[in-house]
This record gives sequence, structure tokens and C-alpha cells, in this order.
Amino acid sequence: MECNRREWMAGTGALAASGQSERRDAPQSAAGGWFRRPMRWAQLAFVEDDPGRYDPKFWLDYFRRIHADAACLSAGGCIAFYPTQVPLHYRSRFLGDTDPFGEMLAGCRRLGMNVIARVDPHAVHSEVYDAHSDWIAVEADGQPRRHWAMPGLWVTCALGPYNFEFMTRVIREIMTLYKVDGIFANRWSGSGMCYCLHCRRSFREFSGLDLPRDPAPREATNSAGDQAGRQYAAWRANRLLELYRLWDGEIRKLNPDAAYFPNGFGPIRDRAAVPILIDDYQARSGYTPPWANGRAAKRDRATSCSRPVVGIFSVGLEAPYRWKDSVQNPNEVMLWAVDGIAQGFRPWWTKFNAKPLDHRWFKPVEDLYVWHWKNEKYLRHERPLARVALVSGAAETVPDHASGFYHALVEARIPFEIVDSELLGQASLQSFRVLALPNLLRLSDGQCARLKDFVHAGGGIVATHMTSLQDERGQPREDFGLAELFGVSWAGRVIERQQNAYLNLEDRSHPLLDGLKEAGRMIHGVKRVEIRVPAGTRAPLMTVPTYPDLPMEEVYLRDTRTDIPGVAVRAVGAGRVVYFPWDIDRTFWEVLSQDHGIVLANAVRWAAAEEQPLLVEGPGIIDVALWRQESSVTAHLVNLSNPMMMKGPIREILPVGPQKVRLRLPEGAVAKDVRFLVRGVRAEWKQNGAWVETVTPPVALHEVVAVDL
Repeated sequence: MECNRREWMAGTGALAASGQSERRDAPQSAAGGWFRRPMRWAQLAFVEDDPGRYDPKFWLDYFRRIHADAACLSAGGCIAFYPTQVPLHYRSRFLGDTDPFGEMLAGCRRLGMNVIARVDPHAVHSEVYDAHSDWIAVEADGQPRRHWAMPGLWVTCALGPYNFEFMTRVIREIMTLYKVDGIFANRWSGSGMCYCLHCRRSFREFSGLDLPRDPAPREATNSAGDQAGRQYAAWRANRLLELYRLWDGEIRKLNPDAAYFPNGFGPIRDRAAVPILIDDYQARSGYTPPWANGRAAKRDRATSCSRPVVGIFSVGLEAPYRWKDSVQNPNEVMLWAVDGIAQGFRPWWTKFNAKPLDHRWFKPVEDLYVWHWKNEKYLRHERPLARVALVSGAAETVPDHASGFYHALVEARIPFEIVDSELLGQASLQSFRVLALPNLLRLSDGQCARLKDFVHAGGGIVATHMTSLQDERGQPREDFGLAELFGVSWAGRVIERQQNAYLNLEDRSHPLLDGLKEAGRMIHGVKRVEIRVPAGTRAPLMTVPTYPDLPMEEVYLRDTRTDIPGVAVRAVGAGRVVYFPWDIDRTFWEVLSQDHGIVLANAVRWAAAEEQPLLVEGPGIIDVALWRQESSVTAHLVNLSNPMMMKGPIREILPVGPQKVRLRLPEGAVAKDVRFLVRGVRAEWKQNGAWVETVTPPVALHEVVAVDL
């Protein structure tokens, strides 16, 4: 797949034309389909005893009040919520002569909503097992797989006739009876590896091999097991792509304006023409940071090629214990949803069980959706205006490097995007000034060449640790692939653990050390790449190698001056490069030493050699985004400040501010008016050249500075 920001811009340029308050008797079917119209999604996931016991009028009135313009409704698969005629398609035992799916569909149509039908093919009842035991997934020991949560059910094989034949009939029936706008399949790609006769036969025809016991390939070796693992990954991706194309084709035969929407399509992402990307990342749990949903939005947009991206958020608690009827603190729900919206998601709430047991979530979601509807023209984005990009993708050897760099940029309030490492063509980089490379160990020769061209043309790069020490296949290089940019060479060794190591701040006047002028030293990282540099090389940070940390009487530095640079900072061509040969980003994520975050942010600012297009000054931790719409520019400020920021769920929203905001308008643009969209009031503002300046009121959860042009 090859996409770039220019395509993204071209594909979204006409979005605002659809109108923000329209209600129709039938969904829009414009050129290119209906897919760009919906901005606010609702999902009602039926459970078996909902038929006859839920109140459709309640839900349809709620959909109307929140201005939802699209819905996902449970239809069939494991349980049918309509009067199916497909043999072995299990009907809800509470269904009787009712049709809850058709009933809700008709009501949504009257509201002018697009509707897609949800199916779940991952489990079946005993009648299916009795009639077609070959449709059931099989363990490595040959035993059919019972459902892990409900032993009375059986887990299906996703890659055999159950999906390719039976579920295809179910999908055809739903499309024929209801002419929905698409089918959304949950758990469609399997529940672990399957050793059924169909999978064994199909894999042998594909590869000539037996199914591996360990399907995870280790790319740096050539053992028979690893060859089988790589063949398995390719076979599974091809099989899922066949299934995707089968279902999408059958759906389009019956409704050319409809499509198939797989829930989770990683193996086929680059080859599936899904018109809307749906990200099922419902809530945070454990130590998930509050900006994680915004990161998911950025990652999806990095490969969206102009497609709308929708983020599913749950009103329930996410935990391994699966409390699916739970409702979490509404403030936590809103924090997750709002950060996704700020970074480009169209919101989609989901709730299991159509019989409300806990009403605390209804009002907050309604308030959010009504606000979103009122301000829709400011949320139909044409393009992001960030000048910094974090390069992400399969080349990340340790995700903590990327998380640490991400968090440093959030704390620094630097607007930034994510660029997939596979899309490092010039077209995808042209609007960026700086690329952050968080330990991108694997880079191809072609990617290295593009990065060199980017820098020589005036771009900046900030790279860490082992970046470019391997090619795209994981084969080690004799030197950095980006040695020309770094200005250093690999000395052949990586120190895996530094104990009690530091960095001397040698040149405190350098912009890299802004904010640290009074510091004589700072802590080093945990891992360090040994490098070769010309004799006498000095840098703003110089390494103080490990020295004893016990006994306490021995904790002192023996050698007060070292010759090991802790950073390479240099101009290359028309651009600038900063390289940290140690794991500054990973260590920052582990210990959250503020010095590391400050230095990473300073490195990005220095490499940019220009002022950032959005400057936000004030107390607290604020996640920011800067967007261009058809006739406006918007700056999103999401307040993450909370004692439970890094361990959810939060209990209350703690306002921060005011915030001084300074944003740069596109070339030649003139501001006409400035509003605070969350407060719903006009701002006091002034324009100095290309810059608009204002001061926000205190920010509770979210504020959007909207500049009409």
C-alpha cells in the first residue's frame, strides 16, 4: 500500500459539504458511497434475552437526541436476532415472532441513519457441532475446541467452510432481507491456531509443509520451524484476504453501496479496500496512558489513505475479568473518547445488553455527541498541520522506545503525527520538518536513502539507540545505515545495562539543554550503543560511565572527564540531525525522569530550525492537535492532568489553566473570528502576521480553539 498526506487531503476536501444537522428518510448515497457522511456512531450489542425485554423506543429516542448518524446493530452469527431461515443459524430462544434487528433498523432509517449489521461467527451451539464437526476449531492434540468462557458452545474455524460457506449464506440473507449499508464482523479472523482437517489440507497445498506447532516466525534464522512459521503467516493472511473479498463481493452484489467491515484486519490491512477504518480500542486498563486512544487515531490515519477513521469506545470497564455489564466512571469514558476525537477519530460508543442496568453513562455521552454535532464543521478535518512526525511500524524493536518518545512530545505540547515506517516515500514526508526515529532498528537501504534525502533537503531527524543497525530482514549491518547522518560509527557492541551512569552537561548554552542550565549532570540511560568518533570530539552531553553504587563510601566519580559523546548534534546539508546512542526514550518511559523528556523535546525543536505551529503555555499536561478544515483552523487541547493519569480510571476532571495559545495560520490566511468551542463563547484575540494569539479560560477536560478564516 502506498498513501501520503496529499492523497489524504484530496480525499477529505469535500467533507464539509454534507451538512451538520441533516436528517433524511434514507441514508445518503453520493459518489464514492455513503462512507464519509457519518460522524457519530452508536452500537447496540444485543444479548440473547433482549428480544421482547428491551425498549426500542428508548434507544431510538436516545439515538435521535445524541444526533447519531450511523449505527451498528447485532444481527446474527452466534445468535440470530431476526427470523433467519438459514439452517443451523441459531435463533435467540426469546425471539418468538419478533424481529428486534429489523425493528431497530427501521427506526434508524426513519432517523436518516446509516446502519451496518453486526455478526459474530466465532462460536456455535451444539447443533452445529453435531451436524458439522469439521467446522469446529481443533487443538494441536486433535481435540475440538470448546469455548473458553461458555463450555456449552464450540469455537469455529475461521479459515474453513464455516465462514466460507455457512456465514456467507447468513450474510447473503441479511443483505437480501434488510439491504443494510454493510456487515461488521466481530472475531471473524479466528480464536487461535486451528489444526482441523481443512486447515491442515489447505496449508499443505499452499506450502508443502505441516502446520507448525509454534506459528511465530523468528526472522533471523532459517530453521525448518521458522520457515513453517513464515509460511503460516503468509497463508493465514492470504486466506483471510480471500474471506474478506468473498464477503465484500457478496455484499456488494446485493447492495453496491454497501461493504464488509472486518473488526481487526491486521494481516490484510495493506490489501483490503475497507472504506472506513474501524478501531476497536475501547478503553484503557492497568497502566495504559490516557493519550493511547489519540495514538491509535494517529496510527490509523498514517495508513488510512483518505478513509474516515472511527474509534470505538466502551462505556464499560476494560479488564481481563470481562465485566461486560459494567459502567465505568463517566469522566474516564469522556477522557478516552475526547482524546481520540482530538487526534482524528470519529466517535463510536458501544454497549452490550439493550436492557440498561446502569444509567450513569447516558448523559455524558449525550452531552459529548450533541457538542460534536453542533461543532461538526470544525471536526471534518482536511489535514493536520503538525510539522513533526514520529516514525512507527514493524521496525520498532521495543515498543517502550516509541511510548517514551510519544509521551515526551505530549508533555512538551508539540503537535505531531505518526508516519508508518513502510511509507517513507518523499510524498508522505513533504509537509514535515522533523522525523523522530525511536530505536528503529530495522531500516532498509531504500528507507535510509529516503531519510538522507529528507535531511539534505532541509529536514531534521532525531534518532535513538540502535536505529538502522539492521536491514529490513533483521540482518545486522557492519555500521549504522544512517552513519552518514549521525556522524558516528558503531564500535561493535551494545551495553545492555548501565548501572549508576550519568551525563555531564558540557555545553549548557546549547539549545539541546534549554531548561537545564543549572544542572551539572543528568542520569544516563540503561542501554548504550558504543560508538567511534574522531579524537577530541565534544558534545553538549558527555558520557560518565558506570561507577560503583555500593558501598556508599565508594560512590564517587573517579574520572571527571570522559571522551564518550552522549549525543551527536550536527548540521547535514540543509538539515539537522540529533542522534542519541543510548535508550533515552525507553528509559524515560520506564522512570519518567523529566530531564530526559526535556532533552528529547529540545532535540526536536532544534532539529526543526523553526518555531512550532502551535504553542500552548500554562499549567498541566495537555495533549494538543492542530487541524485545517475547509474554512477554519482548530487547535485541540485535551487536559490529561490528573493524579491517576498513568493508572486509570480517573475519578474526576481537574481543570487547569488558563492556557496561552499561539497558532500559525496557513500562508495567506486571515482570521475572521476565534471561538472556544467547548465553552461556547467568542474569544478575545489578535493576529500578528501569520500568528493568532488568545488565552483560554480554564480547561476542564477539553477545549478547542476554532479560528474562522
